[in-house]
Amino acid sequence: MPRTAREIRLKSRPVGMPAPENFELAEVPIPEPGPGQMLIRTIWMSVDPYMRGRMSDRKSYAPPFEVGKAMDGRFVGEVMESNGGRFPKGTFVAGMGGGWKEYHVADGKGLFQANPDIPLQAHIGTYGMPGMTAYVGLLDIGQPKPGETVLVSAASGAVGAVVCQIAKIKGCRVVGVAGSDEKCAWLKETAGVDGTVNYKHHKGADALEAAIAEHCPDGVDVYFENVGGDHLTAALNLLNQHGRIAACGMIARYNDADPQPGPPNMFLVVGKRIRMQGFIISDHNDRIPDFNRDMAQWIKEGKVKWRETVFEGLERAPEAFMGLFKGENFGKMLVRVGPDRA
Repeated sequence: MPRTAREIRLKSRPVGMPAPENFELAEVPIPEPGPGQMLIRTIWMSVDPYMRGRMSDRKSYAPPFEVGKAMDGRFVGEVMESNGGRFPKGTFVAGMGGGWKEYHVADGKGLFQANPDIPLQAHIGTYGMPGMTAYVGLLDIGQPKPGETVLVSAASGAVGAVVCQIAKIKGCRVVGVAGSDEKCAWLKETAGVDGTVNYKHHKGADALEAAIAEHCPDGVDVYFENVGGDHLTAALNLLNQHGRIAACGMIARYNDADPQPGPPNMFLVVGKRIRMQGFIISDHNDRIPDFNRDMAQWIKEGKVKWRETVFEGLERAPEAFMGLFKGENFGKMLVRVGPDRA
């Protein structure tokens, strides 16, 4: 085992879009696990849009990253040493607390043992936080009924692709909006959606609305919101009475240096009796057993599939993260930090 390891630190807080100069790669001694702790080697790490908010020094649902210290996030790793820790040496674990580092020590709180029937990296993707976000957001917040139309923005992303497939499992008509013809083709041919729209071919809210409307002859009943901006404006116009919006994220606004005006048609929520609810997945840990059971079964049956965009090496984590905001990911954006086995 090496004596030193690398980590990615927040060097400075970005203004607008994150840039390479906001990150730094540092080499540090590999820590020794204390009593009740484990030394964990990172195999896979996740980069996610919500991390952009934690790079700013403002109050939010998660504390901001500290300048000069390692970034954090979800990971899959192998227990290399266990000093009476929760898991023995050789166990594969997943959870929070080890992202953006090659090695770290942990007491096991918030970690879970990887399911041997599920690919390792899926524990931070479809079988992890993004998948559960899709599960809870659609089923608990969106509450779709068989035969209803579900519209999904960022539909080929880590969350959106799972939303589309769960909605199909539940008997819904599904329309996905994505950012390339390749992504739209995958949504139709593999994820099984009923209609797709490449938003890059339709500039502005009116054009986007018209393109989506072609696939929604009976309007939209549930909108799964990942983008905001023109996508939200178009969806509000298309939503039926008593429509529901599960507000998961608004990536179009995350890097705004100055606040932007909201949708000009927000008043429609009143007349249409639209219910719009934001949610944070960490508030729904009671649903973990249901999600684990259902998703494992759907994966086994081939009802849920996924795509991944993989960057090799910890040093490429900033590049992978910045790519999220340019639409460079197809499915889950992942960084492979090390081999599956040491």
